[in-house]
Amino acid sequence: MVREVDIQELAQAHKEGAFVLDVREPDEYDKVRVPGAKLIPLATVPSNLDGIPKNERVYVICASGGRSFQAAAYLASSGYDAVSVSGGTMSWLRAGYPVQAGSEESAA
Repeated sequence: MVREVDIQELAQAHKEGAFVLDVREPDEYDKVRVPGAKLIPLATVPSNLDGIPKNERVYVICASGGRSFQAAAYLASSGYDAVSVSGGTMSWLRAGYPVQAGSEESAA
């Protein structure tokens, strides 16, 4: 069973340096994202496991929660401590937390 966390729990974990995995598409990611989130689109998660840490909790986020739930379920079944962020990036934005925009290269 996949555990879901709310935006407040993500915000606290983010403040403490948590790993945030964004499974949206690159154009969505470029528009707005949680600062520091790593982009690995949902369809490519299975082929990019080497970019996801196994020794810490992974907070999986998408636009509203559907894709992140799928990715978190896959990761959990592969031995990761993965949780899905309920409400996704849109809830993060509505709650007024800081965001980044632009390509990954320009954001770094």
